[in-house]
Amino acid sequence: MTHEEYKQQLTAWAGLTEKRLAALCDEYLPQQSELGQAARYSLLGGGKRVRAVLTLAACQLAGADAADALDYACALEMLHCYSLIHDDMPCMDNDDFRRGRPSCHKQFGEATALLAADALVTAAFEVLAHAKCSAESRIEAVQLLAKGGGDRGMLYGQELDKHFETVRAGEAELLNLHAHKTGALIIAAVELGCAAAGVRPDTDTRKALVRYAAELGLVFQIVDDILDVTSTTEELGKPVGSDADNDKTTFITLYGLQGAHEEAERHNTAALAALDALGPRADFLRLMAAELLERKK
Repeated sequence: MTHEEYKQQLTAWAGLTEKRLAALCDEYLPQQSELGQAARYSLLGGGKRVRAVLTLAACQLAGADAADALDYACALEMLHCYSLIHDDMPCMDNDDFRRGRPSCHKQFGEATALLAADALVTAAFEVLAHAKCSAESRIEAVQLLAKGGGDRGMLYGQELDKHFETVRAGEAELLNLHAHKTGALIIAAVELGCAAAGVRPDTDTRKALVRYAAELGLVFQIVDDILDVTSTTEELGKPVGSDADNDKTTFITLYGLQGAHEEAERHNTAALAALDALGPRADFLRLMAAELLERKK
């Protein structure tokens, strides 16, 4: 796969996700309520759709039509968006901007933002329940999303994130934090794609994709930490320097800027190594890893 072919596929899958998310909003998040408007504001307000694209890519790599996993991908984006609304609120990171616009709580108020996030996470599971996959696949998808987003996954990572604002984290603790806070939903993305394709957890393909996603999640977070000190609010669409303001342990405070770059490259190499056995059919994921390593926003 050439880089141009990769970009075309990425754009197509992201566009497919945006279109389906808008349709699902019309069905599950009507605009007549303010919380529905707030949920749509955050969900349809842009974003890289990395998790959704990973779900579609994993489904296709596993031998099915990527579109078979579209509702799973959208449900994941809904849950991810709810986490961002909460993350921006004053009790968490207290960020006023997200994706170049006022954060949900700044635009609609804290109470409505809280309800909008709750509406998104509940709608996500309704979407899974009505997806056009087998009953067995839908049950597995519910389990995967709940585990990835719950207190064994993303929420536990968020708890650790708050804890280490007052206690310094070591290397193992920081890796564990982000394996949960960022990595859990990225792993869920490829597992949801496999579930849509009917690929069991004990297959070599699915195991390889999970290893890839675990490493990719760390790359994504390390680059986030780097951009928080090297980019601008205009480039990122959200405040920079908030990690330092909240006195968080980051990959920058732990390794320094150059060391963080080296860590990102090390985990990227490990992600690529996980794909070795999958051959050319994993080329899209290889190019995606390279792009996420080099991203500027």
